[in-house]
Amino acid sequence: MTDHPHRHDLARCQALVAQLNDYLDGELPAGLCAELETHLGDCPDCRVVLDTIGKTVQIVRTLDLAPPALPPEVEARLLAHLALPHHPGS
Repeated sequence: MTDHPHRHDLARCQALVAQLNDYLDGELPAGLCAELETHLGDCPDCRVVLDTIGKTVQIVRTLDLAPPALPPEVEARLLAHLALPHHPGS
């Protein structure tokens, strides 16, 4: 087994990871932010978790955006196609 120089108490890592959403949302009290940031400076595993959650939140936030509008000619062709009667096998 490889010896890791950043040995942390697993329970402590889990407790801090549980607060990452509040940290990313800016809702974690300043004292806890400082404690979390100190821990993240010493624990590459928790930094990976923070990075992953941050990217996931970023992706989810973009899903709330309305899709871009279709160009008018594409929309007209699509609507015309949808108005056509559908024949089985076509």
